[in-house]
Amino acid sequence: MNEPARLPIFERIAVIGCGLIGSSVIRAARASGAAGAVAVYDLSPAVRDRVVALGYADEVFDDPAEAVAGADLVIFAAPPAAIGEVAKLAAKGLKAGAVVSDVGSVKSAIADALLEALPDTVFVVPGHPIAGTESSGPDAGFAELFAGRWTILCPQARDDAPYAAAVERLTAFWQALGANVELMDAKHHDLVLAVTSHLPHLIAYNIVGTAADLEDVTQGEVIKYSAGGFRDFTRIAASDPVMWRDVFLLNKDAVLEILGRFTEDLQALSRQIRWGEGDKLEALFTRTRAIRRGVIAAGQESAETNFGRDKKGG
Repeated sequence: MNEPARLPIFERIAVIGCGLIGSSVIRAARASGAAGAVAVYDLSPAVRDRVVALGYADEVFDDPAEAVAGADLVIFAAPPAAIGEVAKLAAKGLKAGAVVSDVGSVKSAIADALLEALPDTVFVVPGHPIAGTESSGPDAGFAELFAGRWTILCPQARDDAPYAAAVERLTAFWQALGANVELMDAKHHDLVLAVTSHLPHLIAYNIVGTAADLEDVTQGEVIKYSAGGFRDFTRIAASDPVMWRDVFLLNKDAVLEILGRFTEDLQALSRQIRWGEGDKLEALFTRTRAIRRGVIAAGQESAETNFGRDKKGG
């Protein structure tokens, strides 16, 4: 984590939705000094009560318009499919010149929803921190979640100076939280994430479901004899089901494109196994092992691996 900022980058921030990512943004902003006052809105009364009990927000609201009032930065961390509707409710409370962003792993659909819902007096800069664990809820966040991880910002195609300044300010905010920041076109982001995140989650959900449905293997045996590979799949498949439902529906074009390519490759792999083509299997496994080693060398191991299960509760 970077050294605490001498002055807040944003005097007041509002976080709309307080699950793993929203609560981690707050904790990291507090720890780094990147934010002054913090306001929170969440649709769930139980979540709001828990945020009050945890004490990491200055104010907690049951109205999104009240939560965003006076905020210099607003981050929508609600489920992806809900962001458009909650943005409409929050719109009347936004002050002119506020920077508005989000943390969703789909960018094109969310960017369109935000631009449609919000007044043109604010600066909309969609974003996506590529970090997380399978845990969820207001207790799950921790300040180190974004340290050394990438946050992708997808600015609009405009070059006016005030908007450029808003993008720079939001970049500085994420850097203060410990993240590396990359600017990217929203559609390209959705294709990249379909490969690196969305398809792996889809495979994990499917293979765990397949194992559970096997008639000649009991659930107890699946749990008792889980090897490392299956344990990794079950960790991914434990991710928030509502969020991932939304991700697949909102990014369906990119996901289906990559799923089609994966299906073709899987069929080729099946033929290699059937026909005993060991040289081709070994070549594939060697190439993919090199990619895995590259991921580790780049410091992009999971937050769980980096910080341990005990850190997920904050």
